[in-house]
Amino acid sequence: MRLLEGRTAIVTGSSNGIGNAICDVFAANGASVIGIDAVEGGGEAKTYIADVSNTSECERVWEQISSSYDHIDVLVNCAGITRDAMTRKMTEEQFDQVVAVNLKGVWNLTRLIGPAMQDCGAGSIINISSVVGVYGNIGQSNYAATKAGVIGMTKSWAKEFALKGGGVRVNAVAPGYTMTNMMSTVPEKLLERFRGQTMLGRLAEPEEIANAVLFLASDLSSYVTGEVLHVDGGMRL
Repeated sequence: MRLLEGRTAIVTGSSNGIGNAICDVFAANGASVIGIDAVEGGGEAKTYIADVSNTSECERVWEQISSSYDHIDVLVNCAGITRDAMTRKMTEEQFDQVVAVNLKGVWNLTRLIGPAMQDCGAGSIINISSVVGVYGNIGQSNYAATKAGVIGMTKSWAKEFALKGGGVRVNAVAPGYTMTNMMSTVPEKLLERFRGQTMLGRLAEPEEIANAVLFLASDLSSYVTGEVLHVDGGMRL
C-alpha cells in the first residue's frame, strides 16, 4: 500500500538530512516529490533552487512550480539552520539568520501554497519544529524561538486554512536529536548525554522522522490537524 499514490508534495530543505529522508519516503509511497533548497540535492526530488528566507525567490519558484503542476497536495516546511551561541555572545547576524530561514522561510512558502490548497479544498501542511521549540535549550535561544514560533503558526494556519470548507490540515512534527549532518560537529560526549535523555537510549535516524511526516501527509491522519507530534524517543530535558 503506497500512502501517497498520485499526490504531489513539496519539501523544503530537501538536499540533506531529514528533508532528504522525507523526499525518499514520500517517493517510495507514490508521491511526485518537488524539493526546494538553496543547493542542488540528490535523492528522489525534482529540485528547485531558492533561498526560503528570500520572499522574491519564493514567489519566483512558486510561479515555476504552479505553472507545471495543477495542484499541490502536501507541503513540508523542513528547511532550517542553526547558529548557536550563549545569549550574551550571540550576534545580531546569528539571530537574524536563524529567524530568516527557520521562521520567515516557513511563512514565505505557506502564504503562497496554503491558500492554493484551500482553493482546491484539500491539502496537508507539515511544519518541522523541534523539541527545543517546546522545552528550550542552552545556547539555542534563537533556534528555540523560531521553532516555538513554527508551532504558533501551525496552530493559526490549522484554523485559517480550514475556513469556508478549506479542508487543509496543518500539523507540526517536533523531532528530538537526529543523526544528520547538523549533528556531525557535536562531540561524542555530548551525543552520549543526549542519548541518555531519551527513554529509548538512542538518537533518531532521519527515516524515523520522515515516517512520522508520512503519517501526517497521508489519509491515515485525515482527522488530525493543529497538533504537534513529538518524535523524540521519550526525551526528558
